[in-house]
Amino acid sequence: MHYGHALTFGTFLTPTATEPARVVSLATRSEELGFDLVSIQDHPYQPAHLDAWTLLTWLAGRTRRVTLAPNVLNLPLRDPAVLAGAASSLDRLSGGRLALALGAGAFWKAIGAMGGRTLSPGESVTALSEAIDIIRASWDVGDERPIRLNGEHYRVDGAARGPEPAHDVPLWLGAYKPRMLRLLGAKGDGWVVTHQLLRPGQLAEGNKLIDEAAVAAGRDPREIRRLLNVSGDFLGGPGEAWVDALLPLVVEDGVGTFILATDDTATLERFAGEVAPALREAVDRELPGTSLPPLRRAAVRARRREGIAYDDVPAALADAAIEPGDVGYAGVRSTYLRGGAPGLVLRPRTEEEVAEALAFARAHPRLPLSLRSGGHGISGRSTNDGGIVIDVSRLNSIEVVDPARRRVHIGPGARWADVAAALAPHGLALTSGDYGGVGVGGLATAGGLGFLAREHGLTIDHLRAVRMVLADGSVVRASDDENPELFWAVRGAGANFGVVTSFEFEADEVGDVGWARLVFDASDTAGLLHRWGATQEAAPRDVTSFLLVGPPRRGRPPVAHLMAMVDSADPETVLDRLRPFAEIGPLHDQSVVLTSYASVMANASPEAHNGHGEPVTRSAFAEHITPEFAADAERLLRSGAVYFFQIRAVGGAVADVPPDATAYAHRSANFSVTTFGVDRRRVDAEWDRLAGHLDGLYLSFETDPRPERLADAFPPATLRRLRELKATYDPGNVFRDNFNVTPERRSH
Repeated sequence: MHYGHALTFGTFLTPTATEPARVVSLATRSEELGFDLVSIQDHPYQPAHLDAWTLLTWLAGRTRRVTLAPNVLNLPLRDPAVLAGAASSLDRLSGGRLALALGAGAFWKAIGAMGGRTLSPGESVTALSEAIDIIRASWDVGDERPIRLNGEHYRVDGAARGPEPAHDVPLWLGAYKPRMLRLLGAKGDGWVVTHQLLRPGQLAEGNKLIDEAAVAAGRDPREIRRLLNVSGDFLGGPGEAWVDALLPLVVEDGVGTFILATDDTATLERFAGEVAPALREAVDRELPGTSLPPLRRAAVRARRREGIAYDDVPAALADAAIEPGDVGYAGVRSTYLRGGAPGLVLRPRTEEEVAEALAFARAHPRLPLSLRSGGHGISGRSTNDGGIVIDVSRLNSIEVVDPARRRVHIGPGARWADVAAALAPHGLALTSGDYGGVGVGGLATAGGLGFLAREHGLTIDHLRAVRMVLADGSVVRASDDENPELFWAVRGAGANFGVVTSFEFEADEVGDVGWARLVFDASDTAGLLHRWGATQEAAPRDVTSFLLVGPPRRGRPPVAHLMAMVDSADPETVLDRLRPFAEIGPLHDQSVVLTSYASVMANASPEAHNGHGEPVTRSAFAEHITPEFAADAERLLRSGAVYFFQIRAVGGAVADVPPDATAYAHRSANFSVTTFGVDRRRVDAEWDRLAGHLDGLYLSFETDPRPERLADAFPPATLRRLRELKATYDPGNVFRDNFNVTPERRSH
């Protein structure tokens, strides 16, 4: 019986307290020799031993590659809820290198002497089963309910879940007797057993019990790895004899991992040099092509969504693909504001893998397809329900390729905070919105309204070329000289045409900047808006400001927050630019500093996005903040329909670019207006009353699903041109889930 597991090798070390440096040396030498696993004995009641958990934590910092595991952990002396947190913490700290091997208990007199409960064999198995449930529940952070389990031996009443481990930590069990073996088949991921303690035929008997229990629990026996502790003393003799002795255990008994129990460096070296490679070759000869990719647990497979051929995910993408039941799913399911429940998140690392991900998506034409760089997009179209997400966050390189020409190559998955930090030492910057956690890909194909916009234009105005994967999987470069029509479309409507895998920008020379935050009493909201708009339009180009106004709350007057950047390192110039803004209304607070653009953009949280629900936003452009518009905007804020209202200054250098030069056509607008609310119908009804003052919209800030929004986003001539190009580059409309430009129908 073979279970398709790739053959691996480990070491089993004694944590001798009198020689701590020696056991650490043996562990690091194990890694150097190519062993896959280092495991440590655990006998808490043995004063001659180091504490196994403390030692494993130390080894995690001294090693880089090997998996670390207790062999096996004495559960009766460890609370499972606390152990779950300790294990996930160590897994995160080690970069996903922990395997948790548990034992139901032995040496009960010693356990009792330390204050642990002494249990009968049957009770210890029941306790272990309950502990497994608690540990798995703690790691399942996608379930937001508190943990509750009222067992015979453990009680958890409302405990919080987490932290989530870095990977799906396998739960291995040390087991010999039938009841433990049946528990292993139902709930475990690996069988750890010592060869010297087995009688002839016991491996086969144990496998049978495990397999039957697994099938009865709805599991595939292949989910369970078989790990055998073997000793150098037992093997003895030449390396060829070791191979002859171990080979039948793989071929006939399904052993997938041999763990060498020795504290002798020479034995480790001999095993690694003579036995392991020869045994791998022998297994390959005896069982050619039987090693299979790791099989997800049945509990994970049970959460799969309908209509996705999970088993057909390309091998290059499989190890980084995330399904609804996987560890890490909670961190990729949603975006900044929108809750999602995709059926599969593919995370390519190369251009070739992006093409493979698209091929997989094309094979599922009825499922939603979302493209994601940073997942911050307010529009929310980088997640879905039950569909496929192609997440390019791993394509996050940032390279200043020619400082003299200010040429920069950036991957779509880089975040703007990291871009700003990488460019700052060269005296360069790229205008890039107002939040450093935004991904490059979404913003750099939609527009890019940032704090340097009036002085330096939009983000897309600095784009000089892209490499992208088209709907058919082909890779092209687009620039003013190569595929110029596609390059035109990418700058403002890129999500409709492909997946950009690399951006080439020409950055600006930007030194220190003036950065101001002003807080106003906005009781006279309309007057404040009008005065700010006039002040901003009259200001020199080197100052760009954003104004955020909230509705009045609990009888308190509304407050307005102004954020302004002055592209100058001269204090007098900065203050001169800001004085007119400080006079637009009564000031509550103010802060002005000279700093770097990178420090302003260093405002991103490292936490995974965890949006809930469906964001309700509206977006438009305005030529001017007229008194009439300002009055209607105040009525909108006082209606109670919205909780956020922001106006961003544009104009200046943005308007220098002809409206037909890129697919972003609303070049004459001086302002971009965005609002957020909760109730779609109320927000739309109130917003539509502003229509006479507004024009167009900005893709990244709009969530209204009505089809007429497409005409707002793209003027008629722009939309016709986009439809023609769509028919050339994406005739099958693969990229249809983000302000979809449908292909122009062509007669044949």
